[in-house]
Amino acid sequence: MDFRISDELEEMRKAVRDFVDNTVDPIADQIEREDQIPDHILQMSKDMGLFGLSIPEEYGGLGIGMVGKCVIYEEIGRTSNGYTTVLGCHNALGSVGIVEMGNEEQKAKYLPKMASGEFIGAFALTEPSAGSNATNLKTTAVRKGDKYIINGSKHYITNAPIADVFTVMAVTDRSKGAKGITSFIVEKGFKGLIIGKTEEKMGLRGSHTAEVFFEDCEVPVENVLGQEGMGYINALKILANGRAGLAARNLGSCQKLLELSLKYAHERVQFDKPIIEQQIIQHYLAEMALDVETLRTMTYRVAWMVDQGMNVLKESAMVKLLGSEIYNRIADKAVQIHGGLGYIKDFPIERYYRDARITKIYEGTSEIQKNIIAGQLMKEFEKGNHLVRG
Repeated sequence: MDFRISDELEEMRKAVRDFVDNTVDPIADQIEREDQIPDHILQMSKDMGLFGLSIPEEYGGLGIGMVGKCVIYEEIGRTSNGYTTVLGCHNALGSVGIVEMGNEEQKAKYLPKMASGEFIGAFALTEPSAGSNATNLKTTAVRKGDKYIINGSKHYITNAPIADVFTVMAVTDRSKGAKGITSFIVEKGFKGLIIGKTEEKMGLRGSHTAEVFFEDCEVPVENVLGQEGMGYINALKILANGRAGLAARNLGSCQKLLELSLKYAHERVQFDKPIIEQQIIQHYLAEMALDVETLRTMTYRVAWMVDQGMNVLKESAMVKLLGSEIYNRIADKAVQIHGGLGYIKDFPIERYYRDARITKIYEGTSEIQKNIIAGQLMKEFEKGNHLVRG
C-alpha cells in the first residue's frame, strides 16, 4: 500500500487547507449562530471543485479516487462540521450512486451539474419505521406506463432543503423483501415531491436536515437507478464505500482538536506553570495523538482498498465505528483540558463536542457497524478462514 499523493493533489490539499483555515474557519462561529453557510463560501467551494470530488473528470469532476477524497475531507474536517456535512453528503451519498450505478444517459444529464455545484445531491433512505432496519421501508413506487408513482415519506434527510437531486429508495415489490427495493433519481421539481419541516438539531449548524414527502410523485421510468429490485444492494454499496470519507472528515476534526488542546495547554497557567507540565495533561495529549494516528492509518488503508475495487464491507464498518468513537473520545478530552472554557459557546471546543455525537448515529449507528463486522467475521470463519486478516 502506497499512500503517497501526486504533486497536483498535494497542491490542492494546500489550497484547501488555506481556504479552510483562512476563509471558512474565521466565520465558523457565524455559521453556528446563524445556522447558515454564507453563499460566498459555497460559491468559492464550487469554484475550487469541492462539489466534484466523487465525479469522474469526463463529467466535469476531479476524479481523484477515495484516497484523494480523504486527503481533501481531512482538510475540510478542520472547520465547521455543518459546512463539512453539506459537502460530504453531496459528494458521497448524494452523487456516488449515480456515478457507480447510473447509465450513460443519467450520468451525462446529472453529473456535470453536480460536479459544478449547480445541482446539490441528497440521499433519501431513512423513514420513521426504517432507520437501522433499512429494509422496513413503507415508501412505495408503482409503475404506471412510462412513469413510477411514488408515495411515502423520508426523514432526517441531509441537504433536503437545498437539494436538487435525490437518490430515493422505494418498494416496488413488497413480496420480495429487500430484493423488492428500487433506487430512483428524483429531481426537486418533480410533481408530488414536497420538502417538509427542517429539524432543529443539537449540532451540525449550517447543515440542514428535513422531512421529504412523496404524494403521487411522478418519476420517469428512465430515472430508475440501476436495475429494479437492486435498490437495497445499491444503498449498502453507497453507504459502505463512503464510510472512509466520513472517517477522514472526523480525522480532520480530531487533528484540529489536538492542535487547539496543545496550544491551550501551553498557554494556560495554573499553580505557577503551564498545564502542559502536568503529567495528566501530557497523558491526555498523548492518548489523543495516538488516536489520531490510529484513525489516520486505518482511514487511508480502507480508502486504498476502495480504490483497488476490493470488498470493504467489514473494513468500512470498522473505520466508521473507529472514527466516531475516536472523535467522541478526543472531543471529550479536549473539553477536559480546556476546563470551563471548553464548555462555553465562545470557544470552538463546545461546538466540536456537540457535533461529534451524531457520528455514532448517522450513516449507520455504531451498533449496526458492530453487527456488520461480526457478521463478516462469522462468514469468514464458516469459510475456514480461521486466521482473520484485513
